[in-house]
Amino acid sequence: MASSDNDVPKLSKEMCNRLLSDLEAARRPVLEAVKCSLDNSFYNPKVGFLTPGDKRVRTELNVSSVQKMSRAIFLLEIFLRNLETGAVNTKREIYYIAKGEVKHDKHFGPLDFADQSESDSVIDFICEMLECYREDLNCFANDRGGQTYSQQLVVTETLPDGDKAVVDLSSLGTTPFQPKNRPQSLKLKAKKKIDFCLVVESEGTANTFVANGFCRRHNCILLGAQGVPSNAVRGWVKLIQDELSVPIYFFGDLDAYTLQNIYRTLKAGSAASLIRNSDFSAPDIRFLGVLPEDIKKYDLNDYPVKENDVQEARALKKAHDALKNDPFFKDKKNKGLSDILNWLIKNKRRCEQQAYFTVDPRDPTMPEKIIVEKIKKGDYI
Repeated sequence: MASSDNDVPKLSKEMCNRLLSDLEAARRPVLEAVKCSLDNSFYNPKVGFLTPGDKRVRTELNVSSVQKMSRAIFLLEIFLRNLETGAVNTKREIYYIAKGEVKHDKHFGPLDFADQSESDSVIDFICEMLECYREDLNCFANDRGGQTYSQQLVVTETLPDGDKAVVDLSSLGTTPFQPKNRPQSLKLKAKKKIDFCLVVESEGTANTFVANGFCRRHNCILLGAQGVPSNAVRGWVKLIQDELSVPIYFFGDLDAYTLQNIYRTLKAGSAASLIRNSDFSAPDIRFLGVLPEDIKKYDLNDYPVKENDVQEARALKKAHDALKNDPFFKDKKNKGLSDILNWLIKNKRRCEQQAYFTVDPRDPTMPEKIIVEKIKKGDYI
């Protein structure tokens, strides 16, 4: 169900009326939600992103579930009030609004949240029940889109009052354009043909490329992804893919974490956000590197994975699991990516994107030259 097709107030009223009818008839009310997990994830290469299966999570009213169900209705009322008035809040603000309700009415005491993680999980539960996006509830995670640079891109934003704001990125100098986390309100136009979009895992390295003149020498869009991509980054890259139809390439570290948690999330979404992946993934993005063969070809500095490091050991374990259980990596269309995971597991080596700066330390544009050469030669997956 597409979020734009959802009438949240109507669906909420129907759900609450059903709960009330069950209570009046002395039946135990039940809330159902989409199961957002890997064992309910499917990957169709024609679609290009992870989609949910038929599994549902059923929560029936009992002693152990009464707080969860009551909290869901409690927060839903806050969201419906916001939708009615047009108010917008971050997840953090919703947490404090709920705390305020408890503070001013002692009857809400049993619903109080100890910390924000508790209210965040209830927000996710509401979205999975109504099959809507958090943004459909006027609730945002305070995400910001990736820092974006281009000499050719013009962005038009439709404001809440209907006015339009036009931003020509070439007029910003070295200041990045950062879209808000609902890029669907934006329209994109190229002043002249844009040859490619480069998504750089490291925001700092993206800024270095810009300072060294990358966007002046190439008709491109350059975007810093800030590590694991937020919904804003994911939606922004999706918008670039759909509205401009330009080739998109990802440049990041060669390690299991980057491939699974950053690149896969950008390309196909995640199991935790199954109901969102259709609008928050860019299936056309290619993995430019660092590739395993780049290490030898460019004599890059790499180093061994520290298996006694908890984070790196966990990433390798997840790589093993992904090859066996993740429908994205199991699909034959993504064999090149699963081959990289196998290489990482076997060799237990990793290489950072900044290693390109070792190729010719006296030429600050050498990483740029390698990237452009790889794009021209089709040296990507």
